[in-house]
Amino acid sequence: MVALSILDLVRVNEGSGPKDALDNARDLASHAESLGYTRFWIAEHHNMPGIASAATSVALAHIAAGTKTIRVGAGGIMLPNHAPMVIAEQFGTLAQLHPGRIDLGLGRAPGTDQMTMRALRRSLTNSDNFPQDVLELQAYFAPAGPEQRLQAVPAAGTEVPLWILGSSTYGAQLAAELGLPYAFASHFAPDQLMMALDVYRSRFKRSEQLAAPHAMIGVNIIAAETDAEARHLATTQQMSFANIFRGARGLSQPPIDNIDAYWSPSEKAQAANMLGNSIYGSAETVRERIADLVARTGADELMIISDVFDHDKRKRSFEIIAGSV
Repeated sequence: MVALSILDLVRVNEGSGPKDALDNARDLASHAESLGYTRFWIAEHHNMPGIASAATSVALAHIAAGTKTIRVGAGGIMLPNHAPMVIAEQFGTLAQLHPGRIDLGLGRAPGTDQMTMRALRRSLTNSDNFPQDVLELQAYFAPAGPEQRLQAVPAAGTEVPLWILGSSTYGAQLAAELGLPYAFASHFAPDQLMMALDVYRSRFKRSEQLAAPHAMIGVNIIAAETDAEARHLATTQQMSFANIFRGARGLSQPPIDNIDAYWSPSEKAQAANMLGNSIYGSAETVRERIADLVARTGADELMIISDVFDHDKRKRSFEIIAGSV
């Protein structure tokens, strides 16, 4: 059976604030734990008023403190934005507080726009150092040697498991070369999914962390009592994509009855491509579509995004999804 996990966007809804979003993420993680989900991840985004997870490690501390067994982590940290030692210190601290439950997914994209990149003191060439930064970070989590003068305290010896994230074959090649688990962002970039999975599996080299390839795929799934209700709830996510195309970074909006009246034909075409693997429907529809997706991809794990405006309906969506597999 395929493992199920959650990527929560920590959305700030119209009529609420960042604390509400963070508290909702913590509550959802606790609910997911009771439903048997494997892990609960959030991601690093900057200069986006509608997403409250910019200080990712701090938000994870809040979420992890509200759970007991579910794995909690970043999907991901955009490593070129940071010194590897700083990330090791942050996630090493999380691992000390919550041993055996912390994951660290790594991406090389900025997670923001060029103006914000400059504010983060990020250079456009930082991404070129991504493989070396991953190895440096991995070394900080290893047990410290007797003569080791530089340590990321308290990371040494925590051996926080690393994941490589990607939306192209670059990340697949790196994950395979380093023998790390790989997560593909097909929830917004499905075009190269099958090619990336083939590259990852065919080139995988076993490592101390992982003996065989482990492929996770991101997928948007919104479940409700009926197909029609699920499609209605999905308009919140569709409006968010349309707003990104327009350069808007506002708060999450409640669902609407006629999404076609909201976006232009070109926005609709862009969204149809980016959301091509999305699943919206009742328990029966979700069950059939998940079975087809797993059969086509051979995914070991699904990282599910259920971008629903109403918190209780979002929790219900994950209940239906868990009961469908």
